Amino acid sequence: MSKAEWENNEEIKIFREYLRIPTVHPNIDYTACVEFLKRQAASLDLPVDVEYPVNEANPVVIMKWLGKQPELPGIILNSHTDVVPVFPEKWTHDPFTADLDDEGRIYARGSQDMKCVGAQYLAAIRALKATGYQPKRTVYLTFVPDEEAGGFFGMREFIKGDYFKSLNVGLSLDEGSSSLDDSYYVYFAERTGWHIRFKISGTAGHGSLLLPNTAGEKLNYIVNKMMGFRASQVQQLKDNTRLFFGDVTTVNLTQLTGGVQRNVVPAMLEVVFDLRIGIDVDLVAFEQQIRDWCEEAGGGIEIVFEQKDEYIPPTKVDASNPYWTAFEKALNELNLKFRTHVCPGNTDSRFLRSVGIPALGFSPMNNTPILLHDHDEYIRADTYLHGIKVYTKLIAAVADV
Repeated sequence: MSKAEWENNEEIKIFREYLRIPTVHPNIDYTACVEFLKRQAASLDLPVDVEYPVNEANPVVIMKWLGKQPELPGIILNSHTDVVPVFPEKWTHDPFTADLDDEGRIYARGSQDMKCVGAQYLAAIRALKATGYQPKRTVYLTFVPDEEAGGFFGMREFIKGDYFKSLNVGLSLDEGSSSLDDSYYVYFAERTGWHIRFKISGTAGHGSLLLPNTAGEKLNYIVNKMMGFRASQVQQLKDNTRLFFGDVTTVNLTQLTGGVQRNVVPAMLEVVFDLRIGIDVDLVAFEQQIRDWCEEAGGGIEIVFEQKDEYIPPTKVDASNPYWTAFEKALNELNLKFRTHVCPGNTDSRFLRSVGIPALGFSPMNNTPILLHDHDEYIRADTYLHGIKVYTKLIAAVADV
């Protein structure tokens, strides 16, 4: 297709309109977004509700496509409406004008993460309804806030309410990520997120002295142990090219604070690590190992878990899960290459899995640079349109299980 054809494509127009709504952190105003989604629901002749699980600043928009057997557990097509902050000076295109270049690249914050998926759901349902198709199971489209800030004002609280429980959800589809080759990623699990702050106390005094048991010495020990463990995970990836980032534990030093003056040995230093722990790690044993390192360092170290997620069982991707069987069959019938992985980051799928609902993460973007949260985020128009065809097949497949 040419640039003119892409620009005049009705689905591309709708997608670009969605991208132009700046639902960007911090201090998001979702008003325009909610109105856009209500218009989309009206165009599809779908009833729409707006729920506020936490407060009126964080709306959840729910569209309902009634199934022929509504007593069966339904299907959620979930996407988040918020996007991460931008540094406009780092972009070659305005991040909220959805510029389309001659190569068909649509530049905008949210083009990959994940307004593309939310708009593709709408387009796929439009295509299915145009054929007269009605799903066996009721299909819900949920557009949730706050995912990029942790989901605590969105999906986490939404699933606790009576409204969500009344939906009787059997499966959730949510975001994945782009891939660099011709295969697609399907995420069936997420690692366990821990953010650990080490508050390290030690002997304070004059900077000219070699004082014993200082906070600096203990800090050095802890950092060496944590970074040594990090190096072991890097080596695993090097040694086994079949491993994905989500298959190992990531450890990153993210904050380092302390000290009052250049010539004063501090009484306290603090260091924070971001850990995403592999699904095969014994969490109890791992925490004990970290506590043992603190004692080996000389004691006097307080561990504060600023985030300590529980282990959440993966979604089964085998014959025991009929939704997966249908999903897999649809991908095969489309002759698409795909690989199942543990998601490297966190998505709202973890909240669904935590209450026993199977959840799959999938974004139909292959042969595409991974630009989630990056400058000049874009998706190609032909990739976007192909994704609509993929979802048209997938949605019908899981809705008819």
